[in-house]
Amino acid sequence: MNILIIGSGGRESAFAYKISKSPKLSKLFIAPGNAGTGQYGENVALKVTDFKGIADFALANNIEMIVVGPEEPLVKGIHDYVLADDQLKHIAVVGPQAEGAQLEGSKDFSKEFMIRHNVPTAAFRSFDKTNLEEGLAYLDTQKLPIVLKADGLAAGKGVLICESYEDAKAELKAMIRDAKFGEASNVVVVEEFLKGIELSVFVLTDGKDYKVLPSAKDYKRIGEGDTGLNTGGMGSVSPVPFADQAFLDKVEERIIKPTVDGLKKDNISYKGFIFIGLMNVDGEPYVIEYNVRMGDPETESVLVRIESDLVDLLEGVAQGNLADRSYTVSPKTAATVVIVSGGYPGDYEGGKVICNIENVKQSIVFHAGTKQDGVDVVTAGGRVLAVTALEDDLFSALQQATADAGRIFFQGKYFRTDIGFDLI
Repeated sequence: MNILIIGSGGRESAFAYKISKSPKLSKLFIAPGNAGTGQYGENVALKVTDFKGIADFALANNIEMIVVGPEEPLVKGIHDYVLADDQLKHIAVVGPQAEGAQLEGSKDFSKEFMIRHNVPTAAFRSFDKTNLEEGLAYLDTQKLPIVLKADGLAAGKGVLICESYEDAKAELKAMIRDAKFGEASNVVVVEEFLKGIELSVFVLTDGKDYKVLPSAKDYKRIGEGDTGLNTGGMGSVSPVPFADQAFLDKVEERIIKPTVDGLKKDNISYKGFIFIGLMNVDGEPYVIEYNVRMGDPETESVLVRIESDLVDLLEGVAQGNLADRSYTVSPKTAATVVIVSGGYPGDYEGGKVICNIENVKQSIVFHAGTKQDGVDVVTAGGRVLAVTALEDDLFSALQQATADAGRIFFQGKYFRTDIGFDLI
């Protein structure tokens, strides 16, 4: 079949890599893609929210499946757009419709969903301009630190952990009254702080049945030893050593099953990925958040471990017979090290020529913030490349990915050399 991937980051590069290996694939397109995705298919210069442009392209190129990478087009209703058009509705879209995408698009919606379906999560209350004073008073009743979350999409920046009541009150006012995160913080969720260790579990569902994908842990801080500012992700590992089978069984029984069943009970059609951000609190799993797509850089560690034909699984999602599809996972460990532009996550310069990617032989280099500039591949984002190694054990995978990240060069390049070593 002809398949179109929507997106341009490391996650979409990993999807392109995996989908390109399928015997069921005729032709692969990536919109807009990056300098690396062109080796797996054909890049198409379309914005991820240009629904009409995507629709016109899909019709002209006999696209039979659209795999949506980022959250924005899902929350804005790309799946609904396709279903509403008689010429398009035969095209399978992997990713929920707008109602299901509210699990990520609205923190308040997702928290209410969890409470309604008895999914373990932190205690919370939501506030807006109409009850801001009540919200400020509520902060005084909470234990420190206090978590504030912008309700809407805030490009990964809408979560604040406040260490004092003064900070919490100032930030709540800034978010609601001063629109610190724009419309995303019109509503703010005030949440109990959970102390534990984070990980992510990914689920692929056709709305009835599901496959539990490999677990992963990502590293958000820019600095070694998990210090400094938060980023989009500096690296990831899969599987997660502390998430043993007993813990994952708890996740499935207490979180995955109630989530999929809850979507059915609420009559929410859902075909696609569910990213469950978890906190392991003394061996007990709690949901921090849902995302309605795969994570980045976790995708780069997760997809390389799936031995089955990904297109066959996605076809099972589209046709509603996922339960009948073969699914196997490699026992090997994947480690991903992200190379970023100097200055990231603050100000950084683009247009730096990248050298030596071709000398990486043992790892896979997934492009993220890159573009083609004549014969050169140059930097075009904060997170530039994701280097993934698949080896027999965690230490070997980390050693290989870190060494291969060191083989690549561009001016101002930076990567963490300690990704995953806290787990050894």
